[in-house]
Amino acid sequence: FLYLNDVEEGGGTRFSELNLTVTPKRGRAVIWPSVMDEYPARLDDFTWHEALPVIKGEKFGANAWIHLRKYKPLIDVDC
Repeated sequence: FLYLNDVEEGGGTRFSELNLTVTPKRGRAVIWPSVMDEYPARLDDFTWHEALPVIKGEKFGANAWIHLRKYKPLIDVDC
């Protein structure tokens, strides 16, 4: 996740199982796997996360996903 601006208060990304909250700051990025290294079909429960509410200001960010396998958009498979 890429943070595109500073947030005056709140708006962090919390990983509760890791007891970690990333504070949004312009130019900061946080990258995590969503699956286990040894078993890529199994979700990594430690990386469950949530966006905390913005208390003051605005939050702008960008998501980026990396797919482990061949990826085809739904439009390409007539969905």
